[in-house]
Order: sequence, then structure tokens, then C-alpha cells
Amino acid sequence: MALPKYRIGRTRRLKRRSHHALGVPARNQCPECGQTKQPHRVCMHCGYYAGRKVMAGKDDA
Repeated sequence: MALPKYRIGRTRRLKRRSHHALGVPARNQCPECGQTKQPHRVCMHCGYYAGRKVMAGKDDA
């Protein structure tokens, strides 16, 4: 059975993983209702995407 030749220390491991954090997702303003939404996604508030109504939003209920 293969074993690692040298132990990777805690500090070295954590230094390597320091760049793996997730970033904050981008947010855009919906041109229809002004609420924030993720780009290239349907607005959950009004249901519009690319200037067209594609689904019922929260304000349609």
C-alpha cells in the first residue's frame, strides 16, 4: 500500500486552501421592477427575463 513520503503540514495545507473561498455572487437590478437579481436569471419578484414575462412572480399572487 502506498504511503505519502512526507507529511504535508497544517500551515502548508491551509495556505494552499486559502484561495478556495467562494466569492459573492454578482447582482444586477431588474429593469422591470428594480429588485436585485442574478444576471441571466428570471427575476423572482416580477417573473420577467429579457423583457418578456416568462413566469408568475411573487407580486402576481
